[in-house]
Amino acid sequence: MIIPKILESQLVYTGKITSIRRDELTRGDGKTFVRETAVASDAVGIVAMDDKGRILLIRQYRHPMGRPVWEIPAGRMDVEGEKPEETALRELREEADTEASSVELLTLFLNSAGWTTEKTYVYLAKDLMDVPEFQRENEEADIEKKWLSLNEAVELVKSGEIDDAKTVIGILMTDSLTK
Repeated sequence: MIIPKILESQLVYTGKITSIRRDELTRGDGKTFVRETAVASDAVGIVAMDDKGRILLIRQYRHPMGRPVWEIPAGRMDVEGEKPEETALRELREEADTEASSVELLTLFLNSAGWTTEKTYVYLAKDLMDVPEFQRENEEADIEKKWLSLNEAVELVKSGEIDDAKTVIGILMTDSLTK
């Protein structure tokens, strides 16, 4: 396989969450082509499972979709030097007012390898305990929480009612571990 060589790379847009990079590449045959890449920080998703085998879902407004979405707690790795598992524990506290004694990596996936650098680490969190409510802002201020049995969550994935990628992956990975 020929790995294209980058001839020129230019940052064409810098935003709060995402930047766009324009690369001119060649395969060494004299021809060039352009690829645009969304450069974003990596993220985490957390399947929080209680001692009854239920998982925690949160529902919040997701602007790109224009609607609220049921999903596992999640967040961007946007704290300098923070390890993915530390981000997972922090996001679980901030989004779900829940703490876990530890987390276990279920999987790491590429969000969309054709256009973004973002990767998502998905963790399973157990030994949960409630913590004082976190002060949330913007769309996170309206987060709803719901506990579902793992079987119910799998059925919602199958029906398409749960359609967020990290949530689908996390639920199915957790289900495969319990079989």
